[in-house]
Amino acid sequence: MQSLSNRKKVLEQKPMSFWERIYLPAIAKGLSITIKHFFKKIPTVKYPEEIRPYSKNFRGQHSLKRDELGRERCTACGLCALSCPAEAITMTAAERKKGEELLYREEKYAVVYEINMLRCIFCGLCEEACPKEAIYLDGKHVTADYLRKDFIYGKDKLLEPKFDITKLNQQSTSN
Repeated sequence: MQSLSNRKKVLEQKPMSFWERIYLPAIAKGLSITIKHFFKKIPTVKYPEEIRPYSKNFRGQHSLKRDELGRERCTACGLCALSCPAEAITMTAAERKKGEELLYREEKYAVVYEINMLRCIFCGLCEEACPKEAIYLDGKHVTADYLRKDFIYGKDKLLEPKFDITKLNQQSTSN
C-alpha cells in the first residue's frame, strides 16, 4: 500500500559499538541506581506501633449515621445505590409501623442495607448522592477476611452505635 504523501521512510540502523555490545556500562549504571536506593531512608511504617497520618479526604469504611435523637437517617430512597458505579449497594425499603417513631426518622426506612466491599471502589459518590446525609466514608480500613460472604456488610456493621446522652451526663457530673 502506498502512503498518502508518497514519501518513504528510510531507517538506518547504526552498528553497535564495542562497549554497547558487552553491556558493561548499562550494567554499571543499573547497579549504581540500585546501590543509591539501598542507602536511602526506609519509608516503611511499622504498623501496630506507628500509625501513619491520613489525609483529610481519606475514604474509609462506610457508616450509616443517626440523627440527634438516635434515629436512623436513611430513608431508603435508593439514590446511593443508583449513583454507585460498581453497583455495590443493595437495599430493601419498608414502611415504618406504629410505635417505631423513635427508631426511624421518616415514614420509609431501609430494612436491608448491604454494601459488597469486594465491589466497592470507595469513590464517594454514594456519600455525595445522599440527600439525608445518612452515609459517610469516614471509618477505618476495611479489614481482611477469608470468606467472600464476610465482605457483604449489612446494617449490623454499618450503622453507628446509638449515642446515649444520659451516660455523658453521668460522666460529667461524676468528674
